[in-house]
Amino acid sequence: MLSIIGFITILTIVILLLKGRISPIIGLVLVPILGALVAGFGIAEIGGFFSEGIDRVINVVIMFIFAILFFGIMSDVGLFDPIINKMITISKGNVIAVAVGTVIIAAIAHLDGSGASTFLITIPALLPLYKRLNMSPYLLLLLVGTSASILNMLPWAGPLGRTAAVLGTDPTELWRPLIPLQIIGLVLLVGMAFILGLREKRRIAKQTETKDVYLQVAAAKELTVQDSHLQEKDQSLARPKLLWVNLLLTLGMIVMLVWGIIPAGFVFMIALSIALPLNYPKVSDQMDRIKAHASNALLMASIILAAGSFLGILSGTGMLDSIAVDMVKILPTFIIPYLHLIIGALGVPFELILNTDAYYFALLPVVEQIVTSYGVDTYSAAYAMIIGNIIGTFVSPFSPALWLALGLAGCEMGKHIRYSLLWVWGFSLVLLAVAIFIGIIGI
Repeated sequence: MLSIIGFITILTIVILLLKGRISPIIGLVLVPILGALVAGFGIAEIGGFFSEGIDRVINVVIMFIFAILFFGIMSDVGLFDPIINKMITISKGNVIAVAVGTVIIAAIAHLDGSGASTFLITIPALLPLYKRLNMSPYLLLLLVGTSASILNMLPWAGPLGRTAAVLGTDPTELWRPLIPLQIIGLVLLVGMAFILGLREKRRIAKQTETKDVYLQVAAAKELTVQDSHLQEKDQSLARPKLLWVNLLLTLGMIVMLVWGIIPAGFVFMIALSIALPLNYPKVSDQMDRIKAHASNALLMASIILAAGSFLGILSGTGMLDSIAVDMVKILPTFIIPYLHLIIGALGVPFELILNTDAYYFALLPVVEQIVTSYGVDTYSAAYAMIIGNIIGTFVSPFSPALWLALGLAGCEMGKHIRYSLLWVWGFSLVLLAVAIFIGIIGI
């Protein structure tokens, strides 16, 4: 009976999230409470489960709040602008160079872990260049989205934070083994961009006379920095004279995260406390910058806290254990030890039917509970599901940032999925194989 109630609880949350009937916070808080009450638990017991769940995620919440504030301020001061503008200047007039440059620019822009800000930075900067070279805006979306997905493995991005909340661990602990995979992934993506750029160049050559192509290239070379996102940005916030100081601060912070000598949340708290007075000496300016980025920080923090409540109740009532035990009885024995790999391999298609919260907060805990009972390492199970799914983040209609990107690029969701899905899915399978080969995922 407990399994049935737990399954209905999870299914209800997934369906409500998919239909957009409720926000993730409401679904993750209220539905598990109702499930626990139906299962016969009292309010006092449910309160205890809530406290246990919150204890598991509080460190993740602290890290998210200060990480989003820190990287938001680094974006305000213009830390990433010189690199992005240089890449745009270098790649002008060459279709293949533009495709490769798009990958690098998107990776730099996504260092803050926010999909929305990444698209706001990259698409207005690169779209005029794509148009002048007659390149497809869907190629722009594919390359920016895939590059951002690789950087989405950062601990202050959503997927690792959600996974850490589920496993009750520190996001930086999850991230460290993924660093080599991120580097390999970016190298492979540059190679894919080269191939796609070559294909795009041939497509343009077929559709346009050679003379017109040369005219477009000449026009592209005349494109000035005015086409950049900097034109849209409030220049009063930029601190070009402090560029190197901010860069050293950011690099030092990343080193501390990798070293792991102090908690990630404390690292970001210290970095933010240095960055604010360094760049904005006036207290009023400091508060304005915090207010500007507080909405993003609090939104993610509130979702993680709600997820802590959800997981605390499902774990405390024994629903997750019961579901895992009963599913093991139903599934063929030979499949169970590889269930995480099967789900990981289907991770990108799952993005079309499950949103991020449903995948990580509903599916991941159940699969992890099942495979670990057969001797599979908890982290291997989590990595298989993260790597298989994360590359498909920006082909999902459930990604709000993708709708923003489509609006900025003037593209349609259906055409974007048709253009990108096979490339993204294939890339995720390659990364999954690489992760197995280098030992991130054990078999």
